[in-house]
Amino acid sequence: MSTPESPEGGQPLPPLDVRPTDRDRVPPRQSRTTKWPVLHNGDVPAVDPATWRFELRGLVDAPATFTLDEIHAMPRQLTRCDIHCVTRWSRLDNDFEGVSVQHLLRLARPRPAATHVLVFAEEGFTTNLPLADLDRPGNVLAWRHDGRDLTPDHGWPMRLVVPHLYFWKRAKWVRGFEFLDAERAGFWERNGYHMYGDPWREQRYGGLDVKQWVINTFRRNSKST
Repeated sequence: MSTPESPEGGQPLPPLDVRPTDRDRVPPRQSRTTKWPVLHNGDVPAVDPATWRFELRGLVDAPATFTLDEIHAMPRQLTRCDIHCVTRWSRLDNDFEGVSVQHLLRLARPRPAATHVLVFAEEGFTTNLPLADLDRPGNVLAWRHDGRDLTPDHGWPMRLVVPHLYFWKRAKWVRGFEFLDAERAGFWERNGYHMYGDPWREQRYGGLDVKQWVINTFRRNSKST
């Protein structure tokens, strides 16, 4: 692991280490890898940093829209965590650098009625989270990984990182949060994945009787790589 420097005076950012210490770090039926496979639906979007915007909307007292420069100017956080993909690989000891999700939540000021969040991204992709799971110290809106900028195929210019859930919940190319008063299924959740996605409970697939070969076929047809 590298030690990324902060933008203020070049001092190292202290990591917020959220790697579990109370359980096996590799969840059931996962295989450890040092690689970082690329998996997504469709093609890598072309993003113009000058026009990119991040939006906080829905049941909040302070809806807002931020430019990429405004996000980069916010206080930075370095989260040290593991990655667990629903396709059964795990990559340990990752450093994701960006802005704390809790900082963004403080700016938005969710209303008491808000219980869930729909995360939306480029190409119409969405994923859903309970607000309580988004509001955790280790979650970060990241643009750097292991001391380097994310590459476009891994979510540049911005990727959500939610360390305690499966990796599909960490949306690439994220564009905003919509705060809701009820759960609303996201893209993969509508296509058979679990609504929550806890790796240690193996919450891979939802209430539908979806088999692995069906998911694999859907991924191939979606141009996943």
